[in-house]
Amino acid sequence: MTRHFHLAVAWDWEFDREFVEVLEFCLHAENLLFYSISHHNTLETLRKLQKEELSFGAFLDRASDADENFTALSRAIRNSDVLSINPPEVVQHAIDKATMHLEFLTKGLHVPFTIIISPYNKKREVELSLSDLARLGRPFIIKPANTTGGGVGVILGAETLKDVVDSRQHHKNDKYLLQEKIQPTFLNGQKGWFRVFYVFGLVIPCWWDDETHLYKTVTDSELMSLGLQQLIDITTKIWEVCRLDFFSTEIAATPKGKFVIVDYVNDICDMRLQSKHGDGIPDQVVLDICRQIAFHLKSRLNQRRESMNVLDFP
Repeated sequence: MTRHFHLAVAWDWEFDREFVEVLEFCLHAENLLFYSISHHNTLETLRKLQKEELSFGAFLDRASDADENFTALSRAIRNSDVLSINPPEVVQHAIDKATMHLEFLTKGLHVPFTIIISPYNKKREVELSLSDLARLGRPFIIKPANTTGGGVGVILGAETLKDVVDSRQHHKNDKYLLQEKIQPTFLNGQKGWFRVFYVFGLVIPCWWDDETHLYKTVTDSELMSLGLQQLIDITTKIWEVCRLDFFSTEIAATPKGKFVIVDYVNDICDMRLQSKHGDGIPDQVVLDICRQIAFHLKSRLNQRRESMNVLDFP
């Protein structure tokens, strides 16, 4: 007999435990069944899937990108009839910063002045003029286009052409972005820097300090009085480009009144709770994200049931 669970989550980071527990609570509140996949049950879960002793309605993968032990399991789940939250082919498109940069420009979104340079293994010489460097300003930022997670490979204080040449040696098959460093304005005494979360149509803006990494919830009154509704509109447009179900983005408000996307798309969000970690996400935000996932899955299940009833009783 096959046991069916409405959502399976694969996770390998110890600090994901809090998020997984909140997500499980929210699914149970909607009378949905939750299945956790971590190091202790990866092989057992794969075996049960292969024997058709298990099935899942949806799958959220927060592990296979960092741990190859989850790769076979992830592939087996996605080969079945399951809703994949952030499907891998969509992720690959969304995490390419060079692609997102160009598509954001086409969409009319504000991004930092950027120069995209070819991978070292394709073109060893850097074609970068002194006027290009001058327009970038100092310091400027160097980012690999596809190497993601925790700021890997990112240099925030680049000053010279030598910094660019040296950086390209670290990820020789990757394109690189050279970006101007955005200086934010202050809004009611707070740095105008935000991390905004998107999950199945719900947009949640948070104040976020790029130096201290501390979060604070944006209130409804701040949305209205400070014109921060634009954060919701911008993030919705980002979704129209990247099509991820669940992601975060960084947006800075400039002294000229523009909202500039400074870090394009983060497909695996750090979901540590602020009550447990000083630089974690406000607990209410984590709860709202988990509730939205549960609500979306419940709505999808109800739609399928209604569709089946229509087919049964024309």
